[in-house]
Amino acid sequence: MLIGKELWFRYAAQMPWVVQDQTISVAPGEVVGLMAPSGFGKTTLAKLLAGYLIPTKGQVSVDGQPLPRRRYCPVQLVFQNPELSVNPRWRIDQILREGYPPQMHQLDALGIHEGWLTRYPHELSGGELQRIAIARTLNSQTRYLIADEMTAMLDANTQALIWRAVLDYTRSHQIGVLVVSHDWPLVRRLCDRILDLATMHHSTLVSQ
Repeated sequence: MLIGKELWFRYAAQMPWVVQDQTISVAPGEVVGLMAPSGFGKTTLAKLLAGYLIPTKGQVSVDGQPLPRRRYCPVQLVFQNPELSVNPRWRIDQILREGYPPQMHQLDALGIHEGWLTRYPHELSGGELQRIAIARTLNSQTRYLIADEMTAMLDANTQALIWRAVLDYTRSHQIGVLVVSHDWPLVRRLCDRILDLATMHHSTLVSQ
């Protein structure tokens, strides 16, 4: 179970709280939607759960253990902008070989062409590069995947292809998924349950 318990976060002591007393959990194999308008701290909460930020108060645990600080994190976060997660000086094949390389059938399922592997990130479109960023997370060490507006910049056909590949993989490997979005139709279609961050302090749960 991925659990963020009573999480608070602000960037400095005199600054306002970005995340206030939020508790959230994702079970293995579960797909949970997290919705809120812009400005409600969705991305900050995602970063806390994935270990990119340390909570000012509260704690994050994965299967009963704190997030690791030095080795591969079992909670992987995919951003809306894939440029944030790849080394621009590496070719695509080197990016994919870093850490735990995905298998070829996973690349095929995501629509990644062999010809892309010798290119640099700037030579791919945003949608093509996003597939690379996603492929890096689909490996045996990932237990939870956080998709922060992961397909928001993509057309409907590409969205469908990517989500089909991602959910096929995560369900077969019992990987929990947190879908962070403000796209209600998408979240309702994908998720087992949906949380509204704007009202979570009132324990509001929107069922599918």
